[in-house]
Amino acid sequence: MTPSASSSPSRSPSPLAHPSDESPLIDIVDLWKTYRMGATEVHALRGTDLQVRDGEYVAIMGPSGSGKSTLMNLIGCLDSPTKGRYVLNGRVVSDLGEDELARIRNQEIGFVFQTFNLLARATALQNVELPLIYAGIAPSERRQRAEEALRQVDLLDRASHRPSELSGGQRQRVAIARALVTRPAILLADEPTGNLDSATSREIMILFEMLHSLGNTILVVTHEHDIAAHARRIVSIRDGRIAADERVENPTLASTTQA
Repeated sequence: MTPSASSSPSRSPSPLAHPSDESPLIDIVDLWKTYRMGATEVHALRGTDLQVRDGEYVAIMGPSGSGKSTLMNLIGCLDSPTKGRYVLNGRVVSDLGEDELARIRNQEIGFVFQTFNLLARATALQNVELPLIYAGIAPSERRQRAEEALRQVDLLDRASHRPSELSGGQRQRVAIARALVTRPAILLADEPTGNLDSATSREIMILFEMLHSLGNTILVVTHEHDIAAHARRIVSIRDGRIAADERVENPTLASTTQA
């Protein structure tokens, strides 16, 4: 049966949580993040274990204060753990310094944010080129790769437009193209449809499905069950620990639902 927008995904415990036949792209073991507030210690993560294979499409869910944003920041190398081990693509990033973390953020991880984070005075093409400028890529190659990324999100015809001349959905597509342009190991999306209406959210989820079908590894952090239902695996966090890790047997396919 073709899944519809109102259908509930069928879940089962994920065998991908402990892969044995290949090294995972993301390997997190006993990860802790503790913040000190005066004399009080707040444990945002409490010994989290998580493995993600290359090519997976995973949603990370949890209520406010559960630790999902902290986990996203650690996976994205925006923060460092208090203790524990994080291996990304064969490298132990939990022990790296700021310069190496910055390189990984630029080259290994493509970020998609709820607020788009585009430069207002730059064109779509210039916004997409930006990570390649930081990476020291030559201008001719930058332009070629930026155009290729815009073509991937079906927005090459808007390359010369500034964000104010684009719709919310088009701005998010530019942000996704910018995330893709470095050919990262992971596409990490934080509430990617949070500022979009339902029809535009569906368009973005169709795009994620297409990118996943091309072999991209996608992690979506969301509190919305209908958005998480598009993923092939849902990891739920509560009180700084993984509360559930389930494979979605019948994901909601945005490309086959009605707007």
